[in-house]
Amino acid sequence: MAPTDLVLYRVDNHVAVITINDPDRRNAVTGESSALLRAAVEQAEADTDVHAVVVTGAGKAFCAGADLSALGAAGGGAAESGLKQLYDGFMAVGSCTLPTIAAVNGAAVGAGLNLALAADVRIAGPNALFDARFQKLGLHPGGGATWMLQRAVGPQAARAALLFGMRFDAEAAVRYGLALSVADDPVAAALELAAGPAAAPREVVLATKATMRATASVGSLDNEQHDLAMRTELGPQAHSLQSPAFAERLAAAQRR
Repeated sequence: MAPTDLVLYRVDNHVAVITINDPDRRNAVTGESSALLRAAVEQAEADTDVHAVVVTGAGKAFCAGADLSALGAAGGGAAESGLKQLYDGFMAVGSCTLPTIAAVNGAAVGAGLNLALAADVRIAGPNALFDARFQKLGLHPGGGATWMLQRAVGPQAARAALLFGMRFDAEAAVRYGLALSVADDPVAAALELAAGPAAAPREVVLATKATMRATASVGSLDNEQHDLAMRTELGPQAHSLQSPAFAERLAAAQRR
């Protein structure tokens, strides 16, 4: 188990199942949960008995995005470092050396969409919803969202999501290539899919993912491209934390 119940960790037949466990806040990302998510990913990578990783959320949501209060705190004097702290968990998923599956049981919003996109494969539950929502919050996209969405669904659908607010339910996610399939129990379906690497030699699994990472765009590793996109978005997103629209959202959240 992880040192706190905010992130749960278990191993099931050579597959690490990592669960963000804050259902009362719809698994919203905080600095603490982000750090614990990275620690769980690193625990899986260090365990020679683990061949794949499944990430999911407790309760009805997968991840409702960054906690607005945490974003508000990040908007202080060290905005960029505060944002990178919130990104840390899904960046760890994105750079994980093991095959990763996001079992998207419910809403994946903003940073929660980033977490789903960071995985190699996404399986959607019937109530999954993939929603960028940055612009609606008065925020510039962050965490490499512009690159990850274009990689997943192509430029037109990515622009529809980030510029025009298009959302993807489970069926639309499969239609646009954002999710591999829809399953009534996405965690069970993810474990079934992960049985492939679980039964293979770990060194072959690691080498295959490393080669695919290197050949996705010859000349650079795909996680290097993700990191570059994150850094490109960082300044504009930090600046947007000062926008009146975001200030209104934050004030409303704090009144609740």
